[in-house]
Amino acid sequence: MSRPLEGVRVVEVASWMFVPSGGSVLVDWGADVIKVENPAGGDPQRGLITSGLIPAGTVNFMVEQPNRGKRSVALNIAHPEGREALLKLVETADVFLTNYLEPVRRRLGIDNDAIRARNPSIVIARGTGQGPAGPDAERGGFDGASFWARGAVAAVFPPDAAGWPQGQPSPAFGDVMGGMALAGAIAAALLKRERTGEPSVIDVSLLATAMWQVSPLVVAAKLFGLTSLPRGDRRKNPNPGVGVFRTADDRYISLILLQSDRYWDDFAARLERPILVDDERFNTSEARSKNGPECIDIIDEAFAGRTLDEWKERLADFEGVWTPFQTLAELYDDPQVVANNYLPAMEDGAGNPVQLVASPAQFDEAPVEVERAPELGEHTELVLAELGIDWDEIAALKSRGAIL
Repeated sequence: MSRPLEGVRVVEVASWMFVPSGGSVLVDWGADVIKVENPAGGDPQRGLITSGLIPAGTVNFMVEQPNRGKRSVALNIAHPEGREALLKLVETADVFLTNYLEPVRRRLGIDNDAIRARNPSIVIARGTGQGPAGPDAERGGFDGASFWARGAVAAVFPPDAAGWPQGQPSPAFGDVMGGMALAGAIAAALLKRERTGEPSVIDVSLLATAMWQVSPLVVAAKLFGLTSLPRGDRRKNPNPGVGVFRTADDRYISLILLQSDRYWDDFAARLERPILVDDERFNTSEARSKNGPECIDIIDEAFAGRTLDEWKERLADFEGVWTPFQTLAELYDDPQVVANNYLPAMEDGAGNPVQLVASPAQFDEAPVEVERAPELGEHTELVLAELGIDWDEIAALKSRGAIL
């Protein structure tokens, strides 16, 4: 089965997680993504093991996850011959993908004008912290700052016990969302170019990604003066069929019965609480809204009487929406994750087995397949040879410090 971006070549001049994660989505969709790295160490995330942030002798998952399936070319683009090699590569590409700041790109001679001079039809895609305009357009940004803090995502989470804002719940929490947006924008720009002949310059910022992530509350903030997500007594929920309930073994179930009347009789039967149907305080959604605390107390008491495994069995064919709160480790055994191959297996360059997370989109119901991330400069000679550079010249470029 062919993938939608087969035949598309992407030159990625980017590091860390945000923009490279977008490149990994393009790989999953079939693109040939060539990652251009500095010969002196490459993407800084390669140094996480030597820095001690990731244990030695293990998989550098912060390299594997955003760089799987790419080809790595080590070019010193501060060297005139290294930059020329990059521009020759640009001539063969459909997309130029970068997170380099504009002043850096101008200094290196790889700004938009320089790229378009060598390939007028290329799509240029930039991942930025704060967007292409405004006083902070040329300032850098990581997701913990531009996305989480400035973009007000942290504002929808309660502060910690000491009143401090919460930190991000996961590494690269905003980066991977921004990367998905970049990949989608690139696909749209390629379609536009195919239909109109016009290439685009794309900008996706972490700030805009954050605002989109919490967009309902951003809109409500202006309308109603909200400064954070309202929080209150869960027993006062106007729909007792929506909420979180604790089981006998201190696990939690999320219940989402938005059309609660549709499922209520069956739900009450599975809870073995006929009072929820027989008592007029609870037998319609309107009545339950007026008597929410009492209704939730009954549901709480019922869920507390059985373990999560018992509830899984009891609710297995229930048509209403419910799900357990899972741990990260439990995802590996989730039957839906397994059936859809959302955690495809591979080995890294050292032969260590690892399962990576597939990007969310499947085409024609075909699971995403992944290959390992490249070693630094692993494909330098091969890619330069594809450009028509002969082996003597490749050796000379190495000797002059232009390539690895």
